[in-house]
Amino acid sequence: MVIKKTTQQATWPMPLVMVFCDAIIKEIASGGLVNTHLSKEGWKNVVEAFNTSTGKDYDYHQLKNKWDQLKKDYSLWMDLIGNDTGLGWSYTKQTIDATDEWWKKKFRFVYIIC
Repeated sequence: MVIKKTTQQATWPMPLVMVFCDAIIKEIASGGLVNTHLSKEGWKNVVEAFNTSTGKDYDYHQLKNKWDQLKKDYSLWMDLIGNDTGLGWSYTKQTIDATDEWWKKKFRFVYIIC
């Protein structure tokens, strides 16, 4: 009988996301990419750097899942802002800063496709 290690669900407050992204950036800068993906050794280095920096015990799968989710979030963000003009980001409100015209156009588009 094989006993599978139960892994606690990873939580991702913003400071941990920043440490994770820094670990990825450092690994890429040190040549950890194979074509467009991190190598096995690269992921090993990221896991070690992240866990050392945070005191967590996250495994490869938890970090890889977060990486995949961050890529999806980025794609959604880029789809939202696209090449539209009149958009910005409000750092104080942490929201999209857009003109009323832009929002009207976007809501009309969403209404049509729904």
